[in-house]
Amino acid sequence: MSSNLQNCSFEDIGNKIRNSSRVLILSHVRPDGDAIGSQIALGSSLEEIGKEVILMNEDGCPSNLAFLKGSDEVIRPTGDKIEVDLCLVLDTANYERIGLGCASIVEGIENVINIDHHITNEMYGDLYYVDPSSPATAQIIFEFLSDQKLPINPTSRDAVFIGLSTDTGGFRYPATTARSFEIGADLLKLGADCGELSSMVYERYSFKRIELLRELLGNLKITSNGKVASWVLSMEIKNRLSLRPEDSENLTDLIRGIDTVQVAVFFEELKSQDIRISMRSKNVNFADVSKICGNFGGGGHPLAAGAKVEGDIINVDVTAIKDGWHGDTSRMFYVGDVSVKAKKLTEVTYNSMMNANEALLPPFATENSHYVTQQWVEIIYK
Repeated sequence: MSSNLQNCSFEDIGNKIRNSSRVLILSHVRPDGDAIGSQIALGSSLEEIGKEVILMNEDGCPSNLAFLKGSDEVIRPTGDKIEVDLCLVLDTANYERIGLGCASIVEGIENVINIDHHITNEMYGDLYYVDPSSPATAQIIFEFLSDQKLPINPTSRDAVFIGLSTDTGGFRYPATTARSFEIGADLLKLGADCGELSSMVYERYSFKRIELLRELLGNLKITSNGKVASWVLSMEIKNRLSLRPEDSENLTDLIRGIDTVQVAVFFEELKSQDIRISMRSKNVNFADVSKICGNFGGGGHPLAAGAKVEGDIINVDVTAIKDGWHGDTSRMFYVGDVSVKAKKLTEVTYNSMMNANEALLPPFATENSHYVTQQWVEIIYK
C-alpha cells in the first residue's frame, strides 16, 4: 500500500485506544451496511475491554439494519457537547460527510483517527489509515481487531459480516478479494449465521420500496445505444410515498444489471434543493465513476461513487478503448432546477448537432463538420 494513504499502523491506533477511556465512533451520513457494521463491530469489541463507547451517526441507524444487535446504540447528535478522549471516523472519505451535528462535536476533540477504504479519502484526522485494496471498511476493522488481539464477540462478528457482505454485493463485486472470502469463512467458524444474516439484509423490503420501484420504472431512461441508464427520484414522489432514505438505497445497482448498460445514474432531489447523484459502472475500463463524481466534489470507488450538486447541467462522457479503437458515448442531464439559459444552451447544441449530422450524410458529406455544426448553432440561436 502507498505510504501516503496512511500515517500510522494498527499498533499506533491500538495504543491510542488503550490510552483512552471514553471513545466516540462516527460514520458518514445516510449510512450503509459497511458504515453501521464497522461502527458496531469496533464499538462492541472496545466495550468488552472496558471502554466507554458512544456510537453516533448524523442520521442514526437505518431501519433496514435495525436487526443488528447493537444498532439501538447508534444515536443522533443532540447538539450537546460530548467529552471524549478519542474519536474514530469510519468509512467516511470526506470529513464533511459526517454531517454538521457530528462535525460540531468533533471540533472540540484533540485525537481524531480516520479509518477508511475509499481511494478518494482526503486523509483528514491526526491519524489516518486508508486501504483502498480493501473492499470494505469492515474488512479493515476485522484485520485491526485480529492484529491487536481485541475480542470479536458475536455482536462484532455479525456486524463485520454485514459490513463486508453489503459492500461486496454478497461477495460478488470485482473489488472482493481472496482475503474477503477468508474472513467470511473465519466469521462462519466463529458462529455467524450466513443464511439468516443474508436473508435479513437482502430479502426483506418495505412495501414502500416496491411502490418506489414502480414509480422509478416509469421515468427510466436508456440512452447512448443502451449503454447509459438513468432514473430520477423527485421530492414529489418522496413526499407522496413518505419514503425513508433507506427505501432508495442500492436501486442504482438494479438498473446497472440491464445487460447492455455500462453506466447507471440515479438522481435524487433533496429537501435542500440539492441533487444527490449515485453512479455505478460495470467496468472501470469503460467508466471510472469515482473520477466523474470527483468533478462534482464527490467521490467513492471506480465502480461505485456519488456526489451532491446544486441544480445544473451535467455531462456523462464515457470513452471505451479496445485494440486501439476509441468509442465515444455522451449524454447530457438536467439536474435539479436548471436555469433557462442552461436549458437553451443544451437544446441549441443538441439540435445543431442533429441537423449537422443530417447535412453531412452522403452525398453531402464534408470533412468540415465543425463548420456545419456552427452554422446550425447560429441559425437556431437566432
